[in-house]
Amino acid sequence: MKLRRAAAGVCAMLWAATAALGESEMIEDFKGTPDARWEFISDQVMGGVSTGRVTLDEAGGQAVLRLQGEVSTQNRGGFIQARLKLAERLPSDAQGLELKVRGNGQAYYIHTRTSGTVLPWNFYQAEFDATESWTTVRIPFAAFEAQGRLLSKRLSAQAVKSIAVVAYGRDHRADVSVARIGWY
Repeated sequence: MKLRRAAAGVCAMLWAATAALGESEMIEDFKGTPDARWEFISDQVMGGVSTGRVTLDEAGGQAVLRLQGEVSTQNRGGFIQARLKLAERLPSDAQGLELKVRGNGQAYYIHTRTSGTVLPWNFYQAEFDATESWTTVRIPFAAFEAQGRLLSKRLSAQAVKSIAVVAYGRDHRADVSVARIGWY
């Protein structure tokens, strides 16, 4: 598992280094009424004890979503997340997701759900690091790993129905902000 995380982290860093290449299209810039579009979910829905919140803040003149809380693996828990249901499907030629993020120097995840992720514990997952400085990271769809036995091994861009920013899998204090989410 640690090797997979390391490989995903290296992959995200390589894509971050090439963020200047290629164009990206906006999915969310947190303007208008993003609180009506984003949903906070924690492991408490299944008996866990993690706590947190999603706030809409401003940083450097830009609107940002901020996910904060205490993630606990007690009671078989271990996550907090902010989820966006997509209003439109991504185009079939989309190669991955691009995020502008900052945080407390820890690893976080993007979870996607599709029409094939019927069970609540099924999703596709990719890791990214949120440093203390704003960073643009690119995560190719090929880097997303299926979390569930019956899921297709490959994530299709057009199948994505929701995107979540997630603090997951270990006891820690979460603090991550996102200024932009797009596809490239």
